[in-house]
Amino acid sequence: MPVDSRPTLEDVARLAGVSLGSASRALSIPDQVKPVTLEKVQRAVEQLGYVRNGAAQALASRRTRTVAAVYPTLDNPIFAVSIQSLQRTLWTIGYQLLVASHEYKPEREAEVLRAILERGVDGIVLVGTDHADAVFDLARQYRLPYVMTWSTDERGTRDCVGFSYYDAAYEMASLVAQYGHTRIALCSGVAQGNERVRARIAGTRAALKAAGLELRPEWMEEQPFTFDGGRQAVRNLMAGKVLPTALICGNDIQAVGAMGECRDRGLRVPDDLSVTGSDDVELANLVEPRLTTVHVPTVEIGVRAARRIVELIEDAESPAESELTTRLVVRDSLRRLSPSHR
Repeated sequence: MPVDSRPTLEDVARLAGVSLGSASRALSIPDQVKPVTLEKVQRAVEQLGYVRNGAAQALASRRTRTVAAVYPTLDNPIFAVSIQSLQRTLWTIGYQLLVASHEYKPEREAEVLRAILERGVDGIVLVGTDHADAVFDLARQYRLPYVMTWSTDERGTRDCVGFSYYDAAYEMASLVAQYGHTRIALCSGVAQGNERVRARIAGTRAALKAAGLELRPEWMEEQPFTFDGGRQAVRNLMAGKVLPTALICGNDIQAVGAMGECRDRGLRVPDDLSVTGSDDVELANLVEPRLTTVHVPTVEIGVRAARRIVELIEDAESPAESELTTRLVVRDSLRRLSPSHR
């Protein structure tokens, strides 16, 4: 082979001692190839420095074998874990993942998606069900299947892989009330353009109502899902005349930020203020006190989303996805109050 020529798939097959078809399958659908054959082809690829011509492959098959995923942010551990499981699963079935973020600016999501689609993908993974019409218009225009993750579709008309934020919030607020708290605040996240936050607020309100309590307007904080969002919630609550005894946060990052602000202000968690989170990221079990939270099926969401989007791309028949479940993880940041402290 001339020094200045690029290695071809035929060169890979020849060096590996396999047929051209076997070499192609090893690179496109490795899970359907014998391990011995796959190892030979991978060794030949590494030795030759072979890189597939993606543009030519896409023209021939009208597929790029690439899936795009648009997330609200890449700066959240729970999304990072889910992206990793999404990518790993796609790899095992011969697809690649392209990831982008609109940084919790829903109005930019269509712009981000348009830039991705111009590069060519076969399907889209979105977060949540609340998207601008322009996002769905783009999917129809490009005739691309899509899967929405993290949430569920009550109408059952769209492909979703997720869990009920309403139920998870209801369970957490019920637990806090059962621990004797009557003055309960919520740091929910920003509700506009985010059906998951709205479901969390509704679930919390419903649980408190069932316990004979209410979510006071002055104890309702819509803050970003950041450490500073949690800190700001505590600052605002401390400015009020009466301090709540418990703060339910929309995610663990907010909760850890809230705990940090409490520490800086001389408030003890949970003696002066109980704090809870959601997601059960690794940090939740490392902070002091350890964080009471909601464990969500982060890895499973990525795995199921990958399988479902490929099924849609390849027109494969499959049973409808069942709703995933969450569970409470009770740790040290939630205090049980005696009647005299309520």
